[in-house]
Amino acid sequence: MVWKLQDDKSQFSKVVEDALKKGPQYVARRGIETVVVISIKGYEELLSNKPDFKEFLLSCPKMDEGVEFERQKDYPII
Repeated sequence: MVWKLQDDKSQFSKVVEDALKKGPQYVARRGIETVVVISIKGYEELLSNKPDFKEFLLSCPKMDEGVEFERQKDYPII
């Protein structure tokens, strides 16, 4: 369900209730979806599935050892 922001102001408790019972509620401003109202449980699930920085770096694709990088040959203008 997408709520218009002007409707949301008058029906905020309904938006919160629907977020708890039905899942994320999208809010549109000027016809463009801009925010999502979600339950605390849903928010914590999003955070818990996020790897920490070390896990993220270790999961990145590995480069071959023979890869050479070309340095920029321009010098900055002083």
